[in-house]
Amino acid sequence: MSQTAGTQLGEKREMLKVMTFNLRTYTAYDAGNEWAQRAPWAAETITAHAPSIVGVQEAYLLMLEELQPNLPGYAWIGEGRRGGDQDEYCAIFYRQDEFEVVEQGQFWLSETPSTIGSLGWDSDYPRICTWGRFRNLQSGQELRVYNTHLDHIGERARIEGAKLVASVMLEHGEQHPDSAAILMGDMNGGPADAPLRYLRGGLPEQGAVPILQDAYVQLEGESGRTFHDFAGGMEGEPIDYIFVQAPLRVSRAEIDRRDFGGKYPSDHYPLIAELERS
Repeated sequence: MSQTAGTQLGEKREMLKVMTFNLRTYTAYDAGNEWAQRAPWAAETITAHAPSIVGVQEAYLLMLEELQPNLPGYAWIGEGRRGGDQDEYCAIFYRQDEFEVVEQGQFWLSETPSTIGSLGWDSDYPRICTWGRFRNLQSGQELRVYNTHLDHIGERARIEGAKLVASVMLEHGEQHPDSAAILMGDMNGGPADAPLRYLRGGLPEQGAVPILQDAYVQLEGESGRTFHDFAGGMEGEPIDYIFVQAPLRVSRAEIDRRDFGGKYPSDHYPLIAELERS
């Protein structure tokens, strides 16, 4: 056996587990499903998978602060969608024993992405993308993570928001060509909707997009729905996604449908993907 072949056979691939989890915002409308009771279940769901990176959506600061003590070893980045600590976050949690933050930022999904709280196109709420560039403490390799939540009302806002996120990913990729990238979030659309087809490279007329692998290609069986409105079940389509860019690739994906005595930690199921670097 040649030395090269032996090295390749003995080579240990870098494995990485990531999660996207819409936590369902803190609201008085969720009688019987209040955040106060759901918070420990959400933390338990995250720790059960022990992901290196977790992107959450619809999280107010008080929710993040209540999660933090139950997620030892994790820190998070991000800010509210109306600036500072105001309104919902698309925060990114990361394991501090695995990664350090090299750079971080946030932009608004609008025609003026640097304007705090700006509404874009036909969007009903301000929408954001939180991003971080992380360095693996062991390997030194860099990872860019983008966490977003597309609008639930505006069709144009969803496709334009996806295009804006893709353009930022491409720009960052040119600046840091040796880094891998992950895009995750609540896209508020099914697999056949325009923003999702665009992110998979199926709408080239909409503009350039990084070459992304959809984690659902490695999910066993049907995906079913990820938004369930606290009712559970599978009927429907997913709206929560993870996409990865080479040199990362998805080796396995899972939707966690656990309940806690018939109750759920959120009105969304989290999506988990296991990744490896080729």
